[in-house]
Amino acid sequence: MDRRKRIIFIGDSITDCVRKEDPEQIGYGYVRLIRDQLIIDDPLDFSEVINKGVGGDRVIDLANRWTGDVINLHPDYVSVSIGINDVWRQLDNPDMEQVYPDQFKKVYYDLLQQVKSETGASLILMEPTIIEEDVHSPGNQKLKDYVQIVRDLADQFDALLVPTHRVFGNFMSNPKHPKLTVDGVHMNSLGNLLMAQTWLKTFIPGK
Repeated sequence: MDRRKRIIFIGDSITDCVRKEDPEQIGYGYVRLIRDQLIIDDPLDFSEVINKGVGGDRVIDLANRWTGDVINLHPDYVSVSIGINDVWRQLDNPDMEQVYPDQFKKVYYDLLQQVKSETGASLILMEPTIIEEDVHSPGNQKLKDYVQIVRDLADQFDALLVPTHRVFGNFMSNPKHPKLTVDGVHMNSLGNLLMAQTWLKTFIPGK
């Protein structure tokens, strides 16, 4: 029997979802829903899921912990969800060092290249989701460049692309849509479910 596959999820608070308060360290968001579905699908040989999300992280913060939280864990898959704080800090904290698209792309590229050169892991890149539940919000307008960078990197690295931004945008196209977040960024149960379903449909075609 093949050894269990190890999937590392890394990102910001949307991935983190208070994992440190969870005895299993999985958190209570989309990562848990994915993990649970994988167990249901194959209860005797399910993949090992590790959550390495950290609230507030930008791509430059991922870089500071990439070796310890990704490379040294010898993953089979690395799922990355980043970009929301890279944009959000431009809106809520303009005095902070900013990560504009050119730097975002360079740092993200270097991280993915490190995975390719130092591990045998496959890459799964998640589009940044949303900033406010309005496709025309300033945050979502700024986010477009970052979403496109993630799409381009997925092509460049032959990674799976999880179209979370597109799926959320389609959901929000109905002005009477049910809420997906608690504050415009952090997911409620419906938002976490939509993220998890979108990831699983990408990871397991036909899901």
